Amino acid sequence: MTMHMLAPMPSYSIIKTNSFQMRSPTSIVDVDRLDSWTRYKPGMCDSCAANCCTMPVEVKMADLIRLELVDPFEAEHEEPKQIAKRLMKAGFIDHFNFKNSIFTLARRSSGDCQFLDAKERHCTVYAKRPTTCRTHPQVGPKPGFCPYGALAQSRAK
Repeated sequence: MTMHMLAPMPSYSIIKTNSFQMRSPTSIVDVDRLDSWTRYKPGMCDSCAANCCTMPVEVKMADLIRLELVDPFEAEHEEPKQIAKRLMKAGFIDHFNFKNSIFTLARRSSGDCQFLDAKERHCTVYAKRPTTCRTHPQVGPKPGFCPYGALAQSRAK
């Protein structure tokens, strides 16, 4: 099986968040430019720098319970708005969409997901990861494609 490699991009790509931009030092592709994404093939994640883990992650209450950030009792008895306030104060989420009850997980200043091991580029909560992560790249901004970037290229920087 031949793996399609992208030409190296600049060593930093800009990741847009709520009101500011962040640079991820490991991104090989610009996650905001869908035309730079690669058609997904099984096994690609094993050699990737986890560029998808630099994208905003929207989650629902069930995901927060699975991640053990919210207790099932709390979810049943507290208003989502109150839970969102607590999670924002604790630094677990950056945003809450009141209309749809969707939470956006907080990221590190590098743009990485807070649950990504920055050195090894692996998810530290893989068994409990949110639905958004479980269904990527089948569901997402460009279904069937991912912002693949070879791990070897990112470590060579």
